[in-house]
Amino acid sequence: MISIDPEQNEERDNYKLLVGSIIPRPIAFVTTQSASGVVNGAPFSYFNVVSSNPPMVSLAIQRPASGMKDTARNIYGNGEFVVHMVDRDNVTKINETAASLPPSESEVEIVGLTQVPSSIVSVPGIVESKMRMECRLVESVALGGDGAGSDLFIGEIVQFHIDEAIYEKGRIDPKGLDAVSRLAGTNYAAIGEIFSMERPK
Repeated sequence: MISIDPEQNEERDNYKLLVGSIIPRPIAFVTTQSASGVVNGAPFSYFNVVSSNPPMVSLAIQRPASGMKDTARNIYGNGEFVVHMVDRDNVTKINETAASLPPSESEVEIVGLTQVPSSIVSVPGIVESKMRMECRLVESVALGGDGAGSDLFIGEIVQFHIDEAIYEKGRIDPKGLDAVSRLAGTNYAAIGEIFSMERPK
């Protein structure tokens, strides 16, 4: 085994170890809204489930040395966001939203995604996702000091929206959802083989 002290690594070295080993990572496409009304949309793979009671998700947004990303700034600003699952049907357009744009421009509009009003929060979602979750901010933690770091958000899901084609008896059909996940570099993964295993009593 190779042993590495992360404190002796550059940030990019630690990043490569993390994104290369913690795989596959689910991808959240997150819509937020600025104080001036611009709807921002961006994908993030530092994302996961936190709790089911109440239902909560976590989202970590990397903060470059140049400053906070639009999504993080908007969540801090109004405490609301919408998380969409990324799948084989929408991943190409979602990938286009990762381009660096000024805060005054909407990635959602530029790539041609279709906005839909939310039921509870003020931030709109998009139609091109089989599942979306309206979220309200519960907790935020700024990590890494004043320079490059990360903004960690925990949001409570206040409304689920699910395509009826993938929903049956309270469960989501994984093949129907056809979610894609993030690996490292330019690599992504599909669901692939599904196998079952009983948990011990």
